[in-house]
Amino acid sequence: MSRTVEVTELALRDGHQSLLATRMALEDMAPICEEIDRAGYWSVECWGGATFDACIRFLNEDPWQRLRTFRKLLPNSRLQMLLRGQNLLGYRHYEDTVVDRFVEKSAENGMDVFRVFDALNDLRNIERALRAVRRTGKHAQGTICYTTSPLHSVDAFVHMAEELVALGCDSICIKDMAALLKPQPAYDLVRGIKQRCGEATRVHVHTHATTGVTLVSLMKAIEAGADVVDTAISSLSLGPGHNPTEALVEMLDGTGFETGLDRERLKHIKAHFAKLRPRYAELESKLVGVETEIFESQIPGGMISNMESQLRQQGAADRMAEVLAEVPRVRQVAGFPPLVTPSS
Repeated sequence: MSRTVEVTELALRDGHQSLLATRMALEDMAPICEEIDRAGYWSVECWGGATFDACIRFLNEDPWQRLRTFRKLLPNSRLQMLLRGQNLLGYRHYEDTVVDRFVEKSAENGMDVFRVFDALNDLRNIERALRAVRRTGKHAQGTICYTTSPLHSVDAFVHMAEELVALGCDSICIKDMAALLKPQPAYDLVRGIKQRCGEATRVHVHTHATTGVTLVSLMKAIEAGADVVDTAISSLSLGPGHNPTEALVEMLDGTGFETGLDRERLKHIKAHFAKLRPRYAELESKLVGVETEIFESQIPGGMISNMESQLRQQGAADRMAEVLAEVPRVRQVAGFPPLVTPSS
């Protein structure tokens, strides 16, 4: 009897945020939504993160209209967003009632799953948003931002999961934004959460592909009991992006696990984004291979392509190596924060 491991598709948000500096226009995503809607995903991440900012700053789009359009085009799917706790979708803290109202309007406009995180893993910065999500009756996902340093350990992350469960979270997400989650810690962390919080606790695993080791990490997480894993369709994956959806499907053959995804629809989704990607070539990340140096710099996938773009705009694209060398020194001085927005 196979156990179903469900999948969250990232192509409509983090996929292009990590590879194409968050610049994919809604008009390029809309035509493939029907296939995505029927492919069998647990959820479709399509909003939040840097997309709100990019819609306004670069794409001349209304981010709220984007959400309403996705709701209309993906009627059978759970829509998922990334919410920065008290930061919402900005880069500073907002007043409590602003958090309440933003969550309320997001739910009203079609959002189903709120992945709520704080860059410092400080529960005080996510409590208000989680309570606001719970009031709407939507799915409140508490998030652990995974990192490595002398101050972080698997046991500490498991304890944080216990605290998130106590806050009433519907699920726990292990968010590995920089492809730092190696296979054995992935197993130990998921297993630890299941043992300490209960086997019924839903555990989602989000990771990037940058360091080349994390498809194995997803397999170990699944073996440890992970319920849902995040992937991106292959034509919008790898590099600082994510592991390919189709590779996960094929990897699970003969293991006792299955995703239930429709392989034929995955082919259509792949072809759509493969055709689109050349349009965004000038924004594409130049980190196309495996970068194990990320274990040192810890630059998140969603930050690299934007940082490369910013350096090019300043005529400093040739200084990327210097920047990558400097980041760990700055991070140490700052007390080893996880490098995720806005600390990244």
